[in-house]
Amino acid sequence: MGPRKEHHNKETCTASLNAVKDALYVLNGKWKLPLIISLQEGPQRFNEIQKSLGEITPKILSKELKDLELNEFVIRKVYATTPVTVTYELTPYSESLDKVINELRDWGLKHRERLVKNRKTESAVAEITASL
Repeated sequence: MGPRKEHHNKETCTASLNAVKDALYVLNGKWKLPLIISLQEGPQRFNEIQKSLGEITPKILSKELKDLELNEFVIRKVYATTPVTVTYELTPYSESLDKVINELRDWGLKHRERLVKNRKTESAVAEITASL
């Protein structure tokens, strides 16, 4: 059995719920965390980011980058070149998500492994049952 959970009163439960809501509000959607992970490789131009993420549309990528910029995870840098060069890079504040990303990755790997294992078990049971 896992570690015992502390008893929470209504105030601490509400505070915890609000904190989780705030975190999910900032990181919502299927693209924000993958975008942050992509930018961990270093500064990138818009098209490079889009290519690394695959299926994301330019409109969605633009919106997600703006949201991440507003929440101080990404910096947009404009260089006075011809043509103008624009890059996006992570801020030092984005490192505050490293532990969250690592935990989600580890959980995702375990979850996928569990599902695959259970599908194999279900298939084996179905084969045995069919042969009876």
